[in-house]
Amino acid sequence: MVRQSSHGDVIKGVREHLADIFEKSDQSIYIYLDDINKVCNERFASLLGYATPKEWAAVRQNFPEAFVSPKDRQRLVSAYQDAVDKLVGSTISISWKKKGGNEIYSTTILGPLTLSGNNMALHFISPS
Repeated sequence: MVRQSSHGDVIKGVREHLADIFEKSDQSIYIYLDDINKVCNERFASLLGYATPKEWAAVRQNFPEAFVSPKDRQRLVSAYQDAVDKLVGSTISISWKKKGGNEIYSTTILGPLTLSGNNMALHFISPS
């Protein structure tokens, strides 16, 4: 019998596998599997006003409500669904909600990613 990986193990594994990208990229990056299992680099945490990636990942509320401007939530959700359901990448414009309440406009690239039978999306964010 093959043991299915927990979502926490999947996120940890993909973060370890992509360590060089997370640490060396000039872009803000995050991977989202679900509201509890997500990971980002220092640049993304800082962009949204969080002290560390762990502080950002500890936010347990609905992802779009916590981090995305109301006017852009459906656009991000649709792009994410295309990435995980159809394995389609995309580039979209998103306004992110910062921890202090302000917003930051960006261009966001979503790319599909699969690990241990779990589809997720790798996001690259460039402030505009």
